[in-house]
Amino acid sequence: MLELYHNTMSSCAQKVRVALAEKCLEWKSHHLNLRTGDQQKPEYLELNPKGVVPTLIHGDLVIRESNVILEYLDDAFPDPPLRPADAFGKSQVRLWNQRLAEGHHDIGTATLSMGIAFRHQYLSKGETACLELIENVPDPIKRERRRDVIFNGIEAREFRVAVDMWISLLSDMEAVLSRHDWLAGGAYSITDTAYTPYLTRLDHLNVLDFIRDKPLISDWYKRIKARPSYTTGITNWLDPEYLSLMGDKGKEAWPKIEEMIKG
Repeated sequence: MLELYHNTMSSCAQKVRVALAEKCLEWKSHHLNLRTGDQQKPEYLELNPKGVVPTLIHGDLVIRESNVILEYLDDAFPDPPLRPADAFGKSQVRLWNQRLAEGHHDIGTATLSMGIAFRHQYLSKGETACLELIENVPDPIKRERRRDVIFNGIEAREFRVAVDMWISLLSDMEAVLSRHDWLAGGAYSITDTAYTPYLTRLDHLNVLDFIRDKPLISDWYKRIKARPSYTTGITNWLDPEYLSLMGDKGKEAWPKIEEMIKG
């Protein structure tokens, strides 16, 4: 039996749930509330010392890091395959997914999301509780980044960097989709799985105008949302309160973000 420690709105958890749906795999849910610090409790840190989600349990095995989990699922449950059969195709999958791991997730997406919307969840707890949650972040670099973006929002040091990262990523995605239907080739792969939550995050943050001049990405996103795995892995887990917060705060922030894009 597969077990997944996850969170409803976590981008990294979303991609794993989508992959599980693509593989038609059953799994046991362990939902963690990230705003109350479930991921920082000792029993979870024994499974995942970084205090992040998701974590996959397969029998006695513990698999961490969402992109690693995607590859593990494709190796452990090869039917249907979600990677190209050839070596070059597999290398393209790794390159795309590595881009997320090397900064786009932690800066491009997390900073954008926190700076626009999620900071308000922390601030609403009061300064003492907010600081306690920040201090419990195990990674010191992420901790200070979190502190800056929570208290400074879109004026945080790395917010403009996050916007620039999105501009670069979306330009590269549009270029690749001009050559083939999916990000890593002619067939849907775990790269498309991996990037699904990130376009979804722009959508939920009400800043999907990032792709208003990207018709190929728009078409890719429509095809992604039409897949049954999107409903199973993302739609069925959406939190209405999060959606309301993200949509409202994103609408407020978009004019300034648009200025950054144009500038």
